[in-house]
Amino acid sequence: MRLHRVDLGEVDYGTAVTWMAQWAEERRAGAAPDRLFLLSHPPVITHGRRTPPAELPRDLSAIPVVEADRGGNATYHGPGQLVGYLVMDLRDRGPVDVVRWLENGLVDALAGLGFGTERRDTPPGSPSLVGVWTPDGRKLVSIGMRIRGGVTTHGFALNIDPDLSVFDRFVACSLDDVTMTSLRRLADEQGIRMPGETEVRDAVTAALTAGSTPAA
Repeated sequence: MRLHRVDLGEVDYGTAVTWMAQWAEERRAGAAPDRLFLLSHPPVITHGRRTPPAELPRDLSAIPVVEADRGGNATYHGPGQLVGYLVMDLRDRGPVDVVRWLENGLVDALAGLGFGTERRDTPPGSPSLVGVWTPDGRKLVSIGMRIRGGVTTHGFALNIDPDLSVFDRFVACSLDDVTMTSLRRLADEQGIRMPGETEVRDAVTAALTAGSTPAA
């Protein structure tokens, strides 16, 4: 089954989480197809329940900090970032390859926009390197998902042109030695055209719907 794209604007994170639970229940009940929700959030730092407190911002007044029911550690959402929530039925296909499928799809999408990126394997005992990276080791896309009742929720956050200075206030993804980057910064460095958000949404959708969703 192919992904059905749903475009949304800026949605408060708490509202999105409530909606996501409803979307997942609709998918489990067979009342909706596999869907990719594309949106953005007002500034918020989210984190998984296992995130060490030392990795969170010391000043909790500037930007809301919210615990999320997904995998992964702390990350930032805000204007200039494309968030994609995947609500997909994996009961007949298996969850093992969904993250790698998502990583590879996003790498393909970015290649179509003129940006060379890659996925990385995580060495044993190291913090997770799930996401999409530049060849010189900067992180462009964060991924954190949850699978419950055979249906995925949450997804990815792609930095188009956010305020990257926010990432200096906490330890993103438990990687204290990693620099976050954006399409804006990469385009400026490489002297290439900066794509607009609509173009990025279209490229991501095309890449993730080019073939079937992850197979068992």
